[in-house]
Parts: sequence; C-alpha cells; structure tokens
Amino acid sequence: MDTPLRGISSMATRRLLTELALAWQREGGTPLALESVGGVDAARRVQAGEAFDAVFLASDALVALEAAGWLAPGSRVDLARSNVAVAVRAGAPHPDIATEAAVRRAIEQAASIAYSTGPSGTALLRLFARWGIAEAVQDRTVQAPPGVPVGELVARGEAELGFQQWSELMHLGGIEVLGPLPRAIQIETVFSGAVAASSQRADAVHALLRFMASPACTDAKKRQGMAPA
Repeated sequence: MDTPLRGISSMATRRLLTELALAWQREGGTPLALESVGGVDAARRVQAGEAFDAVFLASDALVALEAAGWLAPGSRVDLARSNVAVAVRAGAPHPDIATEAAVRRAIEQAASIAYSTGPSGTALLRLFARWGIAEAVQDRTVQAPPGVPVGELVARGEAELGFQQWSELMHLGGIEVLGPLPRAIQIETVFSGAVAASSQRADAVHALLRFMASPACTDAKKRQGMAPA
C-alpha cells in the first residue's frame, strides 16, 4: 500500500474529507492521513513550515497561503459549498429564523450568541455591524475556541443561539438545528484543497483533488450538509 499523503483541514470538512478519501482509496488512489483542527490553527501550522502534502481550508484562506508561498501555485481546487445554520439547545424554544428581520429579532432577544473562529464567524460579526447592533450584542457573544464546535457551547447551555456551518452542527447531540439562515443573509463558504509547496507528491495530491471535485462525490457532499462547489 502507498504511504498515505499527509493532509490538514479545518473541522468543518472533517467528515466529508474522510468519506471522500476512503472512497478514493477504494478506487485504488493514494490513502490520505488527515488531521482536522480549527481553521486558524491549520493555517498557522502551514505557515510555520510543518510538512503536509495537502491542505484543505476555506478558499480565501488558501488564496492567502498561496500568495505567501506556502502552496503550489495554481493547485487550489474548489470542492464544496457550505451554508451556516442556527442551533438551540435540545428542548429549548425555537425562535423564528425564516426572514432577515426574524433572525435579527432572535439575536437581539437572545441571552447569549455563539459563533466560530472560522470564516462564518467573521461574516456573522460583519452582519451585526451592518445591522448596527455590534456594540449592543458584544457582551452577549461567545466565540468558540479553535477546534471546538459552536454546538458544544449550545448543548452545555453556554449559548442560547449558535451559528456555524451546517456540516458542523448536524451530527452533534444535545442541540436542535433550526435550519439555515435565510437566503438574504446566508453566509456561504467555499472549501477547497491545494498542494502544499513542500510536498514531494504533487501528482498524487492533484489526482485526489480531481476526484474530490468530481460528480462522483456529489452525494457524499449532500449527506454532509454541503453542495458541490
């Protein structure tokens, strides 16, 4: 058996990438040894020069890493699109989130709001600023530590509302997912993969990324709460 490629990803794509890597291996492709951590930590480790073959992060994070020379030029492949959903603790009341106005009301009335360190969290804070409520809710917002799902804070009662990628909420116990944000304020993240600049196995990584972006992987992406990029 081939020596596995070494990959790193954010937590949002852990289940999806594991499923796709196993499918690729069944097709005779090179295995992937994947480590999933908080997206901020993953980028930091790549920038620290840690040896990887493949890097899987939000597209804009990969663009920045490529510009800094940490990824092979032109190797980025968009793999999946992921939307943000809203969760409450199991058994808690379900606020209306059907419209932008309803979501804003729910946030203004919530005792505490949890968000992630990833791109969805950054976008959520920008939304608060656009609404003009950033200062009003600042003392009621809780940022989940890198690598800790927002849903865990909600399940423990540390946050009344939680906002994170659907893929990270859908498999957690102790919470109920209300659904995605409405289209008018939906936060979409494109997750991509790329070849690490230090990899000596670029051809194998390119083959893996082509497979992960292919129509053969569409059903797996849907099962994990995402869509093809």
